[in-house]
Amino acid sequence: MIEVKPETPDDWWEVEALYDLCFAPGRTALSSYRLRDDVPPVTGLSMVARDSDGTMAGAIRFWPVHVGAEDALLLGPVAVHPTHQGEGLGGFLIQEGLEAGRNSGWDRVMLVGDFPYYSRFGFSRLDGVIMPPPTNPDRVLGLELTPDAWKGVTGHVTRWTR
Repeated sequence: MIEVKPETPDDWWEVEALYDLCFAPGRTALSSYRLRDDVPPVTGLSMVARDSDGTMAGAIRFWPVHVGAEDALLLGPVAVHPTHQGEGLGGFLIQEGLEAGRNSGWDRVMLVGDFPYYSRFGFSRLDGVIMPPPTNPDRVLGLELTPDAWKGVTGHVTRWTR
């Protein structure tokens, strides 16, 4: 049995330990982390999953960013503990997070990731949306949480300032 709840401040270091376990040692050097520096994840959208023993089984975070003059959610990281991989937990966390974002009034979400994986959730490549270097533009993906939310949205992705 897996229980999914919004992430709390008490979960922070355990989530970070999960990300350290699941990702390469240099993960915090990625350009997307510069957008997260000194910006808290969006309350209520970032979630943790725990198994019946209370062990962290998975986590997902969403961060506010600006794309040109518009606001967007930046999805990531999402990770599943190796003992729970292959159970569909990552996909479940993504779907729950996207629905929570929609219900919270966000219009668009983006990420840097693998198109074949994220396309199954409805993500597509974003033309004209520029992540800080050195990001491969083919990996910049977006999803509309409201109709036409990405229409005409272009520009540099910058840190949240509100």
